[in-house]
Amino acid sequence: MSEPNLMETSKYLLLDDRIIEEAFEAKLTLGEITKHPQNPLFGEDKPWEPRFDNVYANVIYDTEDRLYKCWYNPFIVDERVTHTPLEKRHPDWGNYMDAKPNTREMGVCYAYSTDGIYWEKPELGRVEFGGNKRNNILLRHVNGAGVFKDERETDPHKRYKMFYCGEPQMTVTFSPDGLNWSQPLPIPEVEAHGTHPNAFWAEALGKYVGITRQHADGVRLVTRTESSDFVQWTPDECVLKGPSSRLQAHDMIVFPTCGIYIGLLGMMVYPKDSDVDVKQHVELVWSPDTVQWNRIQEGIPFIGHTPSETERFGTLPYDWGTIFPSAPISLDDEIRIYYGAGNGYFFNWRNGYLALATLRPHGWAGYEPIQSDTPATITTQPLIFDGTSIGITADVSEGGSVLVELLDTVGNQHTISKPICTTGTDFQVQWETSQDLDNLRGDQVRLRFQLRNAKLYAFQIGTENE
Repeated sequence: MSEPNLMETSKYLLLDDRIIEEAFEAKLTLGEITKHPQNPLFGEDKPWEPRFDNVYANVIYDTEDRLYKCWYNPFIVDERVTHTPLEKRHPDWGNYMDAKPNTREMGVCYAYSTDGIYWEKPELGRVEFGGNKRNNILLRHVNGAGVFKDERETDPHKRYKMFYCGEPQMTVTFSPDGLNWSQPLPIPEVEAHGTHPNAFWAEALGKYVGITRQHADGVRLVTRTESSDFVQWTPDECVLKGPSSRLQAHDMIVFPTCGIYIGLLGMMVYPKDSDVDVKQHVELVWSPDTVQWNRIQEGIPFIGHTPSETERFGTLPYDWGTIFPSAPISLDDEIRIYYGAGNGYFFNWRNGYLALATLRPHGWAGYEPIQSDTPATITTQPLIFDGTSIGITADVSEGGSVLVELLDTVGNQHTISKPICTTGTDFQVQWETSQDLDNLRGDQVRLRFQLRNAKLYAFQIGTENE
């Protein structure tokens, strides 16, 4: 497998409905997630990891150190677990939330990997636990943390940033290496709740954006804040909520890609007859500006649970009950989404793990024909033709094809492509005629795609070398 390439060519994702003028006999559907055969990658195997709970993993690939790095957020103290014998950690013996004693404390721990599959939990010698410092704990009393490496930061002491729920309020801290962290700086303007807050630099906005959560009338709400310096933040405001108290937006991981923002939305699903047997899956949303959000196939999981033939506790799959994603890592041949996984209900006994799901490049969502025997046609809004070539990202089934027409703004055809009959990423379109398209550079054009047994995810006008 090739090493991660974090540089991404500018392109259009088809899920962005602002660029679509007409979709005929076409439907927008979610991309296909594949769970890694090595899952789960690691679990609760240290004395200071009695319960991962939601894990809230933050995984990056560091190109400088050539390492995958993971900051995760377990309960490092959980008396409900450590004072309950293993054989009684079962719903038949009572609910986890009712167990006593119930003192709990969360911390931030660190792991690394050379390949992203096999992980090490190093003895860092930084934080005392159980009478010694032989552990991988970085911080204590952190109730949900988002960590990232800020590639644009010029101050070497602030290359790594953490946006987290402290006790009792939202807080930031900085690090030169992701291990040694500065004194925490509280953010009184932002309301704190135990969830997975996360932050990133939004280039188009010229600001850092932070995503966290509030409660209103017992319902969880995704909120947003922003900052120009990662120190002074605006009060957070609600930007997304679930449709009902039985379908709540618990958390959302947000990241920029291809000129838009994608959100991995954690949805808590309460059954009609229970407030305990709650599960959580991940749905897909997108935004042009981090404020207005659009659901894609609302109610359908983007990352769903592994089903089980039995519902006996202790034999359930690692992610049967809960899923909490990290921001993705884009490789040349796939997108990696690491996630915290739990094999039981949200509020009950469960074991926690780190797991991995993969996705084809740019494969968040795409258009395909509604009927297999009828081609779909997608026509774009007028776009600036800032190159002389077109590249597409599509999955093409056996016997299928993609045709690309280049149109002027009133619909007259400049040229049409040769049929594209194979799956490809950034596949360069070959035209039926050897027409010189250089005279169109800078003009407005439309693209029309015809799909037969194919799914189109993205296209690109021009290449990096043009």
